[in-house]
Amino acid sequence: MRRRLAGLSAALLLLPLLAPAAASAGAGHGDHRTATVTTSVETPPLYDDEAGGNASGDDPAIWVHPDDSDRSLVVATAKEGGLRVYSVAATELQSVAATPAPRADGVPGRFNNVDIAYGLRVDGRATDVAVVSDRYNDQIRFFAIDPAGADAVAPLTEVTAPELEFLFSPDRATVAEDHTAYGLAVYQPRRGAAYAVVTQEGSTTIATARLTTGPDGVGYTDVEHLSMPGEFTLPDGTTWVPCEEPGVEPQLEGVAVDRRTGTLYATQEDVGLWRVPLPLGSGAPRLLDKVRDFGVHDAYDPETEECAPVDPAAPSYGGTNLTADAEGVDIWYGPGRTGYVIVSSQGDDTYGVYALTGRNRALGAFRVAGDGVDDVNGSDGLAVSNAPVGEYGSGLLVTHDEPETGPDVDPDRDATGFSYVHWGDVAEALHLR
Repeated sequence: MRRRLAGLSAALLLLPLLAPAAASAGAGHGDHRTATVTTSVETPPLYDDEAGGNASGDDPAIWVHPDDSDRSLVVATAKEGGLRVYSVAATELQSVAATPAPRADGVPGRFNNVDIAYGLRVDGRATDVAVVSDRYNDQIRFFAIDPAGADAVAPLTEVTAPELEFLFSPDRATVAEDHTAYGLAVYQPRRGAAYAVVTQEGSTTIATARLTTGPDGVGYTDVEHLSMPGEFTLPDGTTWVPCEEPGVEPQLEGVAVDRRTGTLYATQEDVGLWRVPLPLGSGAPRLLDKVRDFGVHDAYDPETEECAPVDPAAPSYGGTNLTADAEGVDIWYGPGRTGYVIVSSQGDDTYGVYALTGRNRALGAFRVAGDGVDDVNGSDGLAVSNAPVGEYGSGLLVTHDEPETGPDVDPDRDATGFSYVHWGDVAEALHLR
Protein backbone atom coordinates (compact mmCIF):
# COMPACT_ATOMS: atom_id res chain seq x y z
CA MET A 1 0.00 0.00 0.00
CA ARG A 2 1.56 3.29 -1.13
CA ARG A 3 0.43 6.90 -0.88
CA ARG A 4 2.20 10.05 -2.05
CA LEU A 5 1.65 13.29 -0.17
CA ALA A 6 1.74 16.67 -1.85
CA GLY A 7 5.11 18.31 -2.40
CA LEU A 8 6.04 21.42 -0.42
CA SER A 9 6.84 24.93 -1.52
CA ALA A 10 10.25 26.13 -0.41
CA ALA A 11 8.90 29.63 0.07
CA LEU A 12 6.66 28.38 2.88
CA LEU A 13 9.31 26.38 4.68
CA LEU A 14 12.48 28.44 4.99
CA LEU A 15 13.66 30.51 7.86
CA PRO A 16 13.98 34.12 6.66
CA LEU A 17 17.08 34.12 4.47
CA LEU A 18 19.72 36.36 5.96
CA ALA A 19 22.23 38.71 4.47
CA PRO A 20 25.08 37.28 2.40
CA ALA A 21 27.27 34.91 4.18
CA ALA A 22 30.06 36.94 5.38
CA ALA A 23 27.64 38.20 8.04
CA SER A 24 25.29 35.24 8.10
CA ALA A 25 25.33 32.41 10.57
CA GLY A 26 21.97 30.82 9.82
CA ALA A 27 20.56 29.32 12.96
CA GLY A 28 23.94 29.60 14.61
CA HIS A 29 24.52 33.34 14.71
CA GLY A 30 26.44 34.48 17.73
CA ASP A 31 29.35 32.80 19.49
CA HIS A 32 30.53 29.97 17.23
CA ARG A 33 32.99 27.70 19.03
CA THR A 34 34.77 24.67 17.64
CA ALA A 35 36.05 22.57 20.51
CA THR A 36 38.27 19.50 20.28
CA VAL A 37 37.67 16.18 22.00
CA THR A 38 39.84 13.09 21.74
CA THR A 39 39.38 9.38 21.20
CA SER A 40 41.69 6.44 21.68
CA VAL A 41 39.16 3.78 20.64
CA GLU A 42 38.38 2.75 17.07
CA THR A 43 37.14 -0.36 15.29
CA PRO A 44 39.36 -2.49 13.03
CA PRO A 45 39.64 -1.02 9.51
CA LEU A 46 37.22 -2.05 6.78
CA TYR A 47 38.57 -2.28 3.24
CA ASP A 48 36.54 -1.47 0.16
CA ASP A 49 38.18 -3.96 -2.18
CA GLU A 50 37.72 -7.57 -3.19
CA ALA A 51 40.03 -8.85 -0.46
CA GLY A 52 38.07 -6.86 2.13
CA GLY A 53 34.68 -7.99 0.88
CA ASN A 54 33.96 -4.53 -0.58
CA ALA A 55 33.27 -3.30 2.95
CA SER A 56 32.90 0.45 3.33
CA GLY A 57 31.73 1.78 6.69
CA ASP A 58 28.86 4.26 6.70
CA ASP A 59 26.39 4.43 9.60
CA PRO A 60 26.35 3.08 13.19
CA ALA A 61 23.60 2.39 15.75
CA ILE A 62 23.99 1.71 19.47
CA TRP A 63 22.04 -1.04 21.24
CA VAL A 64 22.23 -0.77 25.03
CA HIS A 65 21.80 -4.01 26.96
CA PRO A 66 18.95 -3.51 29.46
CA ASP A 67 20.72 -5.20 32.39
CA ASP A 68 24.46 -5.16 31.73
CA SER A 69 25.77 -2.25 29.65
CA ASP A 70 29.09 -4.07 29.14
CA ARG A 71 27.18 -6.44 26.84
CA SER A 72 25.89 -3.59 24.67
CA LEU A 73 26.50 -3.57 20.92
CA VAL A 74 27.39 -1.18 18.13
CA VAL A 75 25.84 -2.27 14.82
CA ALA A 76 27.32 -0.61 11.72
CA THR A 77 26.68 -0.77 8.00
CA ALA A 78 29.47 -1.67 5.60
CA LYS A 79 27.54 -1.23 2.32
CA GLU A 80 28.29 -4.22 0.04
CA GLY A 81 30.17 -5.69 2.98
CA GLY A 82 26.91 -6.05 4.93
CA LEU A 83 26.90 -5.32 8.67
CA ARG A 84 29.49 -5.37 11.40
CA VAL A 85 28.72 -5.88 15.10
CA TYR A 86 31.16 -4.44 17.64
CA SER A 87 31.55 -4.66 21.41
CA VAL A 88 31.82 -1.67 23.75
CA ALA A 89 35.58 -2.12 23.41
CA ALA A 90 35.27 -1.78 19.58
CA THR A 91 36.25 -5.38 18.88
CA GLU A 92 34.43 -7.08 16.02
CA LEU A 93 31.94 -9.69 17.23
CA GLN A 94 30.14 -10.57 14.01
CA SER A 95 30.24 -9.93 10.27
CA VAL A 96 26.85 -10.25 8.55
CA ALA A 97 26.98 -10.62 4.77
CA ALA A 98 24.70 -8.56 2.51
CA THR A 99 22.97 -11.67 1.19
CA PRO A 100 20.23 -11.49 -1.47
CA ALA A 101 16.98 -10.03 -0.18
CA PRO A 102 14.22 -12.60 0.47
CA ARG A 103 12.38 -11.85 -2.75
CA ALA A 104 11.92 -13.88 -5.92
CA ASP A 105 13.98 -11.20 -7.69
CA GLY A 106 16.27 -10.44 -4.74
CA VAL A 107 19.91 -9.53 -5.33
CA PRO A 108 22.85 -9.21 -2.91
CA GLY A 109 22.32 -6.12 -0.81
CA ARG A 110 24.07 -2.84 -0.13
CA PHE A 111 23.37 -1.82 3.47
CA ASN A 112 23.46 1.94 3.92
CA ASN A 113 21.93 3.06 7.25
CA VAL A 114 20.85 1.32 10.45
CA ASP A 115 18.75 2.06 13.54
CA ILE A 116 17.22 0.05 16.39
CA ALA A 117 13.52 -0.80 16.94
CA TYR A 118 12.76 -1.93 20.48
CA GLY A 119 10.25 -4.56 21.61
CA LEU A 120 8.84 -5.82 18.30
CA ARG A 121 6.88 -9.07 18.58
CA VAL A 122 9.00 -11.71 16.85
CA ASP A 123 8.10 -15.38 17.31
CA GLY A 124 5.74 -14.38 20.09
CA ARG A 125 8.20 -12.45 22.26
CA ALA A 126 9.40 -8.87 22.54
CA THR A 127 12.56 -8.53 20.46
CA ASP A 128 14.88 -5.65 19.69
CA VAL A 129 15.63 -5.44 15.99
CA ALA A 130 18.31 -3.74 13.87
CA VAL A 131 16.51 -2.02 10.98
CA VAL A 132 18.61 -1.52 7.83
CA SER A 133 18.15 0.24 4.48
CA ASP A 134 19.15 -1.91 1.49
CA ARG A 135 19.94 0.23 -1.56
CA TYR A 136 20.32 -2.60 -4.08
CA ASN A 137 16.88 -3.99 -3.23
CA ASP A 138 15.14 -0.67 -2.44
CA GLN A 139 13.71 -2.03 0.78
CA ILE A 140 14.24 -2.40 4.52
CA ARG A 141 15.92 -5.46 6.08
CA PHE A 142 15.50 -6.62 9.69
CA PHE A 143 17.90 -8.41 12.07
CA ALA A 144 16.82 -9.69 15.50
CA ILE A 145 19.24 -8.89 18.33
CA ASP A 146 20.04 -11.76 20.67
CA PRO A 147 19.17 -10.74 24.27
CA ALA A 148 22.62 -11.94 25.36
CA GLY A 149 24.14 -9.10 23.36
CA ALA A 150 27.92 -9.26 23.23
CA ASP A 151 27.88 -12.68 24.91
CA ALA A 152 25.89 -14.24 22.06
CA VAL A 153 27.64 -16.44 19.50
CA ALA A 154 25.79 -14.56 16.74
CA PRO A 155 24.24 -11.33 18.06
CA LEU A 156 22.23 -10.70 14.86
CA THR A 157 19.90 -13.02 12.91
CA GLU A 158 17.95 -11.87 9.86
CA VAL A 159 14.17 -11.94 10.29
CA THR A 160 13.09 -10.05 7.15
CA ALA A 161 9.70 -11.14 5.82
CA PRO A 162 9.68 -12.30 2.19
CA GLU A 163 8.46 -10.35 -0.84
CA LEU A 164 8.39 -6.88 0.70
CA GLU A 165 7.49 -4.03 -1.63
CA PHE A 166 10.00 -1.59 -3.04
CA LEU A 167 10.06 1.71 -1.17
CA PHE A 168 10.57 4.10 -4.08
CA SER A 169 10.57 2.02 -7.28
CA PRO A 170 7.65 0.57 -9.29
CA ASP A 171 9.64 -2.46 -10.49
CA ARG A 172 13.03 -4.20 -10.40
CA ALA A 173 14.20 -2.45 -13.57
CA THR A 174 13.74 0.92 -11.86
CA VAL A 175 15.61 -0.29 -8.77
CA ALA A 176 18.64 -0.78 -11.01
CA GLU A 177 18.69 2.99 -11.63
CA ASP A 178 19.81 3.28 -7.96
CA HIS A 179 17.46 6.03 -6.73
CA THR A 180 16.58 3.77 -3.83
CA ALA A 181 16.48 3.42 -0.03
CA TYR A 182 19.25 5.49 1.57
CA GLY A 183 19.08 7.12 5.03
CA LEU A 184 16.99 5.49 7.77
CA ALA A 185 15.66 6.10 11.28
CA VAL A 186 13.14 4.28 13.47
CA TYR A 187 10.14 6.08 14.99
CA GLN A 188 8.11 4.46 17.79
CA PRO A 189 5.41 6.98 18.78
CA ARG A 190 3.57 4.70 21.20
CA ARG A 191 3.61 1.18 22.57
CA GLY A 192 2.98 -1.37 19.83
CA ALA A 193 3.58 1.08 16.96
CA ALA A 194 6.81 1.36 15.00
CA TYR A 195 7.72 3.13 11.77
CA ALA A 196 10.81 3.61 9.64
CA VAL A 197 11.68 6.92 8.02
CA VAL A 198 13.72 6.40 4.84
CA THR A 199 15.26 8.87 2.40
CA GLN A 200 15.81 8.27 -1.31
CA GLU A 201 19.25 8.38 -2.92
CA GLY A 202 19.52 11.09 -5.58
CA SER A 203 16.11 12.56 -4.75
CA THR A 204 14.43 14.96 -2.34
CA THR A 205 11.85 12.34 -1.33
CA ILE A 206 11.30 11.03 2.20
CA ALA A 207 9.20 7.91 2.92
CA THR A 208 7.65 6.46 6.04
CA ALA A 209 6.60 2.83 6.44
CA ARG A 210 4.73 1.13 9.29
CA LEU A 211 6.63 -1.89 10.60
CA THR A 212 4.71 -5.16 10.89
CA THR A 213 5.39 -8.56 12.41
CA GLY A 214 3.98 -11.98 11.63
CA PRO A 215 4.85 -15.66 11.27
CA ASP A 216 7.06 -14.89 8.24
CA GLY A 217 9.15 -12.27 10.03
CA VAL A 218 9.31 -8.48 10.22
CA GLY A 219 8.05 -6.38 7.34
CA TYR A 220 6.35 -3.08 6.57
CA THR A 221 3.30 -1.57 4.90
CA ASP A 222 1.52 1.79 4.43
CA VAL A 223 4.41 3.45 2.60
CA GLU A 224 3.91 7.21 2.24
CA HIS A 225 6.11 9.75 0.44
CA LEU A 226 6.80 13.45 0.81
CA SER A 227 8.87 15.54 -1.62
CA MET A 228 11.09 18.12 0.07
CA PRO A 229 12.26 21.31 -1.68
CA GLY A 230 15.03 21.05 -4.26
CA GLU A 231 15.24 24.71 -5.22
CA PHE A 232 15.20 27.90 -3.17
CA THR A 233 14.42 31.57 -3.75
CA LEU A 234 17.25 33.84 -2.59
CA PRO A 235 16.99 37.43 -1.31
CA ASP A 236 18.43 38.75 -4.59
CA GLY A 237 15.46 37.24 -6.42
CA THR A 238 17.34 34.41 -8.09
CA THR A 239 16.40 30.77 -7.77
CA TRP A 240 19.12 28.55 -6.38
CA VAL A 241 19.37 24.86 -7.15
CA PRO A 242 22.24 22.98 -5.47
CA CYS A 243 24.63 21.71 -8.11
CA GLU A 244 24.49 17.95 -8.67
CA GLU A 245 25.44 15.59 -11.47
CA PRO A 246 22.83 15.29 -14.23
CA GLY A 247 19.72 13.37 -13.19
CA VAL A 248 20.38 13.77 -9.47
CA GLU A 249 18.44 15.99 -7.06
CA PRO A 250 19.79 17.40 -3.76
CA GLN A 251 19.32 14.29 -1.64
CA LEU A 252 18.72 13.83 2.07
CA GLU A 253 20.49 11.12 4.06
CA GLY A 254 20.89 11.53 7.81
CA VAL A 255 17.62 11.22 9.73
CA ALA A 256 16.73 10.96 13.43
CA VAL A 257 13.37 11.20 15.20
CA ASP A 258 12.84 12.87 18.58
CA ARG A 259 11.06 10.02 20.33
CA ARG A 260 9.36 12.41 22.76
CA THR A 261 7.77 14.78 20.24
CA GLY A 262 7.65 12.83 16.98
CA THR A 263 9.81 15.42 15.23
CA LEU A 264 12.09 14.33 12.39
CA TYR A 265 15.51 15.94 11.97
CA ALA A 266 16.93 15.39 8.49
CA THR A 267 20.09 16.55 6.73
CA GLN A 268 19.88 17.54 3.09
CA GLU A 269 23.51 17.12 2.16
CA ASP A 270 24.06 20.29 0.09
CA VAL A 271 21.36 22.37 1.81
CA GLY A 272 21.36 21.99 5.60
CA LEU A 273 19.39 20.69 8.58
CA TRP A 274 15.59 20.32 8.46
CA ARG A 275 12.97 19.83 11.16
CA VAL A 276 9.97 17.89 9.84
CA PRO A 277 6.78 17.07 11.79
CA LEU A 278 5.60 13.46 11.73
CA PRO A 279 3.41 11.96 10.35
CA LEU A 280 4.60 13.34 7.01
CA GLY A 281 2.35 16.16 5.86
CA SER A 282 1.05 16.97 9.35
CA GLY A 283 2.93 20.28 9.45
CA ALA A 284 5.36 22.45 7.52
CA PRO A 285 9.03 21.46 7.56
CA ARG A 286 11.48 24.16 8.63
CA LEU A 287 15.05 24.66 7.48
CA LEU A 288 16.92 25.18 10.75
CA ASP A 289 20.42 25.79 9.48
CA LYS A 290 22.11 26.05 6.11
CA VAL A 291 25.47 24.84 4.84
CA ARG A 292 28.11 27.53 4.37
CA ASP A 293 27.82 27.73 0.57
CA PHE A 294 24.02 27.81 0.52
CA GLY A 295 22.97 30.01 -2.41
CA VAL A 296 26.27 29.89 -4.30
CA HIS A 297 25.53 29.16 -7.96
CA ASP A 298 27.73 26.32 -9.22
CA ALA A 299 28.13 24.63 -12.58
CA TYR A 300 28.76 20.93 -13.13
CA ASP A 301 31.89 20.00 -15.11
CA PRO A 302 31.37 16.61 -16.82
CA GLU A 303 35.13 16.16 -17.31
CA THR A 304 36.05 16.52 -13.64
CA GLU A 305 32.60 15.37 -12.41
CA GLU A 306 32.75 18.22 -9.92
CA CYS A 307 30.80 21.41 -9.27
CA ALA A 308 32.55 24.79 -9.23
CA PRO A 309 31.25 28.32 -8.51
CA VAL A 310 30.12 30.27 -11.56
CA ASP A 311 31.43 33.40 -9.82
CA PRO A 312 34.04 32.62 -7.13
CA ALA A 313 33.49 36.07 -5.61
CA ALA A 314 29.74 35.69 -5.25
CA PRO A 315 28.36 35.80 -1.70
CA SER A 316 26.60 32.87 -0.05
CA TYR A 317 23.57 32.91 2.22
CA GLY A 318 24.64 30.04 4.42
CA GLY A 319 25.46 29.53 8.06
CA THR A 320 28.69 28.95 9.94
CA ASN A 321 28.00 25.57 11.53
CA LEU A 322 27.81 23.14 8.59
CA THR A 323 30.06 22.60 5.59
CA ALA A 324 28.61 20.41 2.85
CA ASP A 325 27.97 17.60 2.97
CA ALA A 326 25.70 17.69 6.01
CA GLU A 327 25.51 13.98 6.80
CA GLY A 328 24.75 11.99 9.96
CA VAL A 329 22.35 13.17 12.66
CA ASP A 330 21.27 11.82 16.04
CA ILE A 331 19.80 13.02 19.34
CA TRP A 332 21.19 13.01 22.89
CA TYR A 333 18.34 13.16 25.41
CA GLY A 334 18.53 15.20 28.59
CA PRO A 335 16.01 15.53 31.43
CA GLY A 336 12.47 16.60 30.60
CA ARG A 337 12.32 17.65 26.97
CA THR A 338 15.90 18.93 26.86
CA GLY A 339 18.63 17.46 24.73
CA TYR A 340 20.87 18.05 21.73
CA VAL A 341 20.82 17.35 18.00
CA ILE A 342 24.26 16.38 16.69
CA VAL A 343 25.04 16.72 12.97
CA SER A 344 28.19 15.63 11.15
CA SER A 345 29.62 18.42 9.00
CA GLN A 346 31.54 16.25 6.57
CA GLY A 347 33.14 19.07 4.59
CA ASP A 348 35.24 20.37 7.49
CA ASP A 349 35.46 17.26 9.71
CA THR A 350 33.40 18.78 12.53
CA TYR A 351 30.05 18.21 14.27
CA GLY A 352 27.41 20.86 14.88
CA VAL A 353 25.38 20.75 18.11
CA TYR A 354 21.87 22.22 18.38
CA ALA A 355 19.37 22.54 21.21
CA LEU A 356 16.54 20.02 20.99
CA THR A 357 13.96 22.52 22.25
CA GLY A 358 12.65 25.88 21.05
CA ARG A 359 14.07 27.05 17.72
CA ASN A 360 16.95 24.57 17.90
CA ARG A 361 19.59 27.19 18.60
CA ALA A 362 23.11 26.27 17.50
CA LEU A 363 25.33 25.73 20.55
CA GLY A 364 28.73 25.22 18.96
CA ALA A 365 30.76 22.60 17.16
CA PHE A 366 33.49 20.11 17.90
CA ARG A 367 36.02 17.94 16.14
CA VAL A 368 37.46 14.57 17.18
CA ALA A 369 41.24 14.20 17.42
CA GLY A 370 42.98 10.87 17.80
CA ASP A 371 44.93 9.92 20.91
CA GLY A 372 47.10 7.06 19.71
CA VAL A 373 44.72 6.59 16.76
CA ASP A 374 44.00 8.76 13.73
CA ASP A 375 41.82 11.87 13.80
CA VAL A 376 38.21 11.45 12.66
CA ASN A 377 37.74 12.80 9.13
CA GLY A 378 34.94 12.89 6.57
CA SER A 379 32.35 11.57 9.00
CA ASP A 380 29.17 10.20 7.49
CA GLY A 381 26.85 8.47 9.96
CA LEU A 382 26.89 8.87 13.73
CA ALA A 383 24.99 7.55 16.74
CA VAL A 384 24.80 8.76 20.34
CA SER A 385 23.39 7.25 23.54
CA ASN A 386 22.56 9.08 26.76
CA ALA A 387 22.61 5.83 28.72
CA PRO A 388 25.80 4.44 30.24
CA VAL A 389 27.49 2.06 27.78
CA GLY A 390 30.29 0.11 29.41
CA GLU A 391 32.97 2.56 30.51
CA TYR A 392 31.13 5.44 28.81
CA GLY A 393 29.26 6.47 31.93
CA SER A 394 27.69 9.66 30.57
CA GLY A 395 26.88 8.19 27.18
CA LEU A 396 28.64 7.09 24.02
CA LEU A 397 29.10 8.80 20.64
CA VAL A 398 30.08 6.55 17.72
CA THR A 399 31.08 8.15 14.44
CA HIS A 400 32.17 7.02 11.01
CA ASP A 401 35.74 7.84 9.95
CA GLU A 402 36.94 8.06 6.34
CA PRO A 403 39.68 7.69 5.38
CA GLU A 404 40.90 5.45 8.18
CA THR A 405 44.66 5.91 8.60
CA GLY A 406 47.38 4.93 11.04
CA PRO A 407 50.20 2.44 11.49
CA ASP A 408 47.88 -0.58 11.42
CA VAL A 409 46.10 0.47 8.21
CA ASP A 410 47.24 -0.47 4.70
CA PRO A 411 47.82 2.94 3.04
CA ASP A 412 47.29 1.48 -0.43
CA ARG A 413 43.71 0.38 0.30
CA ASP A 414 40.49 2.36 0.77
CA ALA A 415 39.95 2.03 4.52
CA THR A 416 37.09 3.19 6.75
CA GLY A 417 36.16 2.61 10.37
CA PHE A 418 34.28 3.91 13.42
CA SER A 419 35.53 5.78 16.48
CA TYR A 420 34.10 5.86 20.02
CA VAL A 421 33.92 9.12 22.02
CA HIS A 422 32.88 9.82 25.62
CA TRP A 423 29.79 12.02 25.39
CA GLY A 424 30.85 13.63 28.68
CA ASP A 425 33.95 14.99 26.93
CA VAL A 426 31.77 16.68 24.30
CA ALA A 427 29.46 18.12 26.97
CA GLU A 428 32.39 19.48 28.96
CA ALA A 429 34.09 20.97 25.91
CA LEU A 430 30.95 22.83 24.81
CA HIS A 431 29.68 23.60 28.34
CA LEU A 432 26.51 21.55 27.79
CA ARG A 433 24.30 20.20 30.54
